[in-house]
Amino acid sequence: MIPGTNLSTDTGFTYLALGDSYTIGQSVPESDRYPVQAAKLLRESGVAMADPVIVARTGWTTDELNTGIQEAGITGSTYDVVTLLIGVNDQYRGRPVDAYKPGFTMLLQQAIAFAGGHSDRVVVLSIPDWSKVPFAEGRDRDGISAEIDEYNNANRKIAKKMKVHYIDITPGTLKAASDPSLVASDGLHYSGKEMAFWAHKLADTLKGILH
Repeated sequence: MIPGTNLSTDTGFTYLALGDSYTIGQSVPESDRYPVQAAKLLRESGVAMADPVIVARTGWTTDELNTGIQEAGITGSTYDVVTLLIGVNDQYRGRPVDAYKPGFTMLLQQAIAFAGGHSDRVVVLSIPDWSKVPFAEGRDRDGISAEIDEYNNANRKIAKKMKVHYIDITPGTLKAASDPSLVASDGLHYSGKEMAFWAHKLADTLKGILH
């Protein structure tokens, strides 16, 4: 047991996942959500991991996630590990990256607080590049990709400054252009197959944290 947590020996290590449609797993079964897959992988490898607590909703921007956290009533709770993946809807709504940075920074500060003040128990995942999915047809795909890169450069730098773990899942999402099986039925979000790649990377990182 890591000191200063609400770890229950009955359920295992506790995990809070913060995000938007990618975290809640829009258009895929609950079992395919990447936090759920990661927790299962950890259990299969012998790490006692409870089912994740997920605070996420399709369409949420940074400010909406902040509101969602408050409404979820988890303020003051402490978790063994916390993940954060947020920003695609800020980009989709045309917000400049400079407007994203303060909101992302605040959310990351909250994530660290939820991890008992331990930045080394927090993981940021990069924003997927949705320019390659069918939904982007007829849009400025190169422009979308460039903006996603800008956002990820920003969240990567903030994550490094705040000394949290960072997982770059973006390169893999580019393969959606040539592999339809990586895309969910709605043509916008990602399938459980793609999320499995994220889950394996995340499980490896969490295993290192929890050991």
